Amino acid sequence: MTDPPAPDVARFLDSAERRLKELSIETQQADWIYTTYITPDTEALSAKAYSRLITSTVELAKQSTRLPVENASPEDRRKLKLLRLSLPIIAPSEPAEGEELTRRVATMQGTYAKGRYTLVGSNEPLDLQGLSRVLQESRDPARLEDAWAGWHHVGRAIRPDFERYVELANRGARELGFADTGAMWRSKYDMEPDAFAAEVDRLWADVRPLYEALHAYVRRRLVEFYGPERVDPRGPIPAHLLGNMWAQSWEGIFPLLAPPGSDPGYDLTKILVERGSVPTDLVRFAERFFVSLGLEPLPSTFWERSMFVRPRDREVVCHASAWDVDLDHDLRIKMCIEITEEDFRTVHHELGHNYYQRAYSAQPYLFRDSAHDGFHEAVGDTISLSVTPEYLVRVGLLRAAPPASGDIGLLLQRALEKVAFLPFGIAVDRWRWEVFSGAVPPSEYNRTWWAIRRRYQGIAPPGDRGDEEFDPGAKFHVPANTPYMRYFLAHILQFQFHRALAREIDAEGPLHRASIYGSATAGRRLREMLAMGQSHEWPDALETITGTRTMEADGLLEYFRPLREWLDEQNRHAPSGW
Repeated sequence: MTDPPAPDVARFLDSAERRLKELSIETQQADWIYTTYITPDTEALSAKAYSRLITSTVELAKQSTRLPVENASPEDRRKLKLLRLSLPIIAPSEPAEGEELTRRVATMQGTYAKGRYTLVGSNEPLDLQGLSRVLQESRDPARLEDAWAGWHHVGRAIRPDFERYVELANRGARELGFADTGAMWRSKYDMEPDAFAAEVDRLWADVRPLYEALHAYVRRRLVEFYGPERVDPRGPIPAHLLGNMWAQSWEGIFPLLAPPGSDPGYDLTKILVERGSVPTDLVRFAERFFVSLGLEPLPSTFWERSMFVRPRDREVVCHASAWDVDLDHDLRIKMCIEITEEDFRTVHHELGHNYYQRAYSAQPYLFRDSAHDGFHEAVGDTISLSVTPEYLVRVGLLRAAPPASGDIGLLLQRALEKVAFLPFGIAVDRWRWEVFSGAVPPSEYNRTWWAIRRRYQGIAPPGDRGDEEFDPGAKFHVPANTPYMRYFLAHILQFQFHRALAREIDAEGPLHRASIYGSATAGRRLREMLAMGQSHEWPDALETITGTRTMEADGLLEYFRPLREWLDEQNRHAPSGW
């Protein structure tokens, strides 16, 4: 018979969870208003609410270290650990410094959201979405470089706040016993910080050969299009030529890379536009997918309170996100939806967050999160992997699935999104880990940023980017204080989840053609894992859905096996590496 929980610990946690839930709801409400209606006043209110949440969390985390935990239950011990790790930023105990930290983060986000640039020869300032369209659609190197450099200029204004933010965030993390903020972030994965870094390296080693094969093929085709004077046949690829502002995904240049005969047989963007689709139509498709798995429809408040389009009368943060405002049933998404295949998939992803949030809403407050943050990102993408031609037929968007002869094109397009992302998913936080640890001083921020991106991604900036620039600030997650390693892990886990669920329904054919749409069996397995929230360590949750307790890249490698064989054939006489 086990000892009863220590009363002091149980009472402390009961009080702490009630207090933090109340402050969390207040913060979510204030932040929703700020990100959907950016003004100096809403920025200030959001910062103050976030400051109260951070201050209370830090106070409670420090109090928890003085509790007698010898007889505490395993559940309460886990809650105490999670309490210390519940925020991605810890304010110093000095009140003025705590308020300054949250104000600086809010200011960085506002500066990012308000970024605009007017292209050479134009009179119209473009926001990030407009400049990103230039990178996707133009093939003029000068115009591409202008759009790329124009957006990256936003980092200069963010840099002073970022330098002070690093100093203050580290001070708060150290007060809780962490070496720095980066070490605190790595401690969230139920292992020691150094062990987690080694786990990331292990996974990257498994997938790097596939990435290098893709990189070699893309570089060769770009050399053919732009010439060796603009693209070094043996060197890194210029970042502005890859169709994405951060070169984190390359599907925007698929028309330049598509092999002969790789027409997938349909254009989902064209189909959606010709149907007269509106943004909420895309959300309805995604909702119906989850309902087909046996999950409940979204609440009416979701449709009443979400932001689906960019308002014409005010500044907003368009970066797609899913919200659980009251930690119960007030689910929302915030997006500036466009009628494209990319946003069709993104909506499926965001609803994955919402359905995860709903599934663990019955858990105690400190367990209302995913097993680790990579799980949250992976769930929606797992659903997106089931957006196959066969799925599109079943929901009435296609008359018939195209033949498998076009699968290399489909796989290449998917790899330009998923495989191309993998090293970027590591690079963002590798850079921040070094910044937080002090290994990289402010004078070397930009130089180190590009050194890391060259090492992992094999890309380089257009032209010289001196240390007066702050190119990391041009990526939303850096000024927003959002850890990024979750996205790398999600790109591994989504394929691991997809393969496990496809096997659950005995899907026939190659993994990239499998869809779990309409499978109550797969839905039950998924729902069981979602409902666990953060109540167990992540290997327990992983085992629930996959049957294994370690993150593995086998699912990703199996999914792209036909493409890897094709790439190796294409690259027989092409140089690899950079």
